[in-house]
Amino acid sequence: IFIDLETDTILAERNADTVINPASMTKIMSMLVIVESIEKGIIHWDDMVTASSNASGMGGSQILLETGEQMKVEDMFKGVAVASGNDAVVALAEAVAGTTDEFVKMMNQKVKELGLKDTNFKNPHGLDEANHYSSAYDMAMIARELVKYEKVLTFTSIYEDYLRKGTSKEFWLVNTNKLVRFYNGVDGLKTGYTKEAGYCLTATAKRNNMRLIGVIMGEETSAKRNEEMSKML
Repeated sequence: IFIDLETDTILAERNADTVINPASMTKIMSMLVIVESIEKGIIHWDDMVTASSNASGMGGSQILLETGEQMKVEDMFKGVAVASGNDAVVALAEAVAGTTDEFVKMMNQKVKELGLKDTNFKNPHGLDEANHYSSAYDMAMIARELVKYEKVLTFTSIYEDYLRKGTSKEFWLVNTNKLVRFYNGVDGLKTGYTKEAGYCLTATAKRNNMRLIGVIMGEETSAKRNEEMSKML
């Protein structure tokens, strides 16, 4: 699906309501719930969060949090936005809601608030799980909410950066969304890949005063995903 945000016009769509695992694009909703919690004062950008063994034990893409390690909310959020850190998003979910189960309830509550019909979340990271699904249309609607927060785009537009800079555990972040570097105007938003989901991408670009959001799900390769998105843009 491809949407012009200024006019809310759908410019292109194909199978936009098909239900599929969104993989790490799930983190678009996680980031939305986290940033809304920051707006409400539940947590703050400069709070220190301690990684639990649950967070540090997450598989898939991660920022290599150690159990008991403390990191600022802002740095963990950057780890989610740029490097798609599963460990970071779980640590933030626990900081916001106490447990990931409670956080997932908040995610699904937001789904209801937005009036979305084809989405149900079972976790905050997007690893394959039964009954964890969304659609291209729903992902675009969640992304539409997230891009209202300018600060989020300052993170999702970073191509490379470091966490724990100057320490022995310095960690190089490279954006999983290569279009941030290679397509003029792209400043987010989130890639996704699991075997079940295929290669997914929600991208947003702004030139002059025009902001577009595109969602592609279930591609066979990351190159095809990026090529299709570039064509749509």
